[in-house]
Amino acid sequence: MSQQEPPKIEFPCENYPIKIMGEHSERYQEIALTVVEKHAPGFDRERISVRVSSKGSFRSITVYITATGADQLKALHVELQALSETKMVL
Repeated sequence: MSQQEPPKIEFPCENYPIKIMGEHSERYQEIALTVVEKHAPGFDRERISVRVSSKGSFRSITVYITATGADQLKALHVELQALSETKMVL
């Protein structure tokens, strides 16, 4: 069996989804969105999708950005992961 390479992303990539999972609070959501805005200015705030876990402890926030390069995505992931309330970034 041969190993498959992950698909390559062609930049700029519009509608690139970022899923952020963390504590369930409005404060956390605003902090996370501020980080996204810093790395992807002008992302569409109308397309934010929010889901709350069944027990109400966690919040999943999906945003769509225009990804401009691997460096941008890495910096965004690192800064979101650095937030103490963040559990996972996909």
